[in-house]
Amino acid sequence: METKDIIYELRTKKRLSQEELAEKIFVTRQAVSRWETGETIPNIDTLKLLSKLFDVSINTLLGSPRELICECCGMPIDDCNLSREKDGHFNEEYCKWCYADGEYTLDIWKRYAEIGGKEKLEEFKAQLIHEFNTLLHIEGLPKVENLNVLSGEFINMEYTLPNGEKVKFLDDKQTYLGSQLESEFGGRCFGIAANMDFLLVCTYEENGENPELVIYKKR
Repeated sequence: METKDIIYELRTKKRLSQEELAEKIFVTRQAVSRWETGETIPNIDTLKLLSKLFDVSINTLLGSPRELICECCGMPIDDCNLSREKDGHFNEEYCKWCYADGEYTLDIWKRYAEIGGKEKLEEFKAQLIHEFNTLLHIEGLPKVENLNVLSGEFINMEYTLPNGEKVKFLDDKQTYLGSQLESEFGGRCFGIAANMDFLLVCTYEENGENPELVIYKKR
C-alpha cells in the first residue's frame, strides 16, 4: 500500500474526519487531504506524530520500504515487536525484547554499551567467531560468519547425558552470543552459543527437537 492509502485507512479505522486528524497532529485539514490524494507526504516530524497516534511505525506509514532487523539480536521486527522510547515513540532499530523504554534490556548488550557501545560488542563478537572457526574443528559445522545476542530463555536446551541424566548448561535469565547453522551434511542444525566464559555447540532437529550436546568448552 502507498502512504496515501495507509493514512486514509488508519484515519477511518479510528473514525476520525480529516479535520479531527489535523487537529490532533497540528496541521491543516488541507494538508491531510493532500496526503490522502498522494499530492504530498508528511514530513518526518509529522510522521512521528502519526506513528504515535496510530500506534504504527514510520516504516509502516511509508509502505514498509525497509525490512526491519533488530540491531541487537538480528530478529526480523514489525509493529508488533518494535521497541519504544520512554515517550512512547517507536525505535525501529531494536525489538522490544532487546530495548524498552529507552534502555537496553539484555545484560550483555548493556555491559558493552557501558564500556564502549556497539564497537566493543562487535570486537568481542569477532573474537568469538574466530574461536568457533579455529579451535573446535567439528565435522559438518559451517564457517561461523555472525553472532546475535540471544536470550537464554529461548536457547537453553535440555540435554540427556550418557548416564540418562538431563541437564541444562545455560541460564534462562542471562544472554549469550549465538546463532543457528545448517549442518553441511544436512538433516540436523547446529546451535552455537558463547559468553565470556565458554563456547557451546549442539545439534538438534526441526523446532529444536532431540537436542544433543557436541561440545562445551571453557574459554
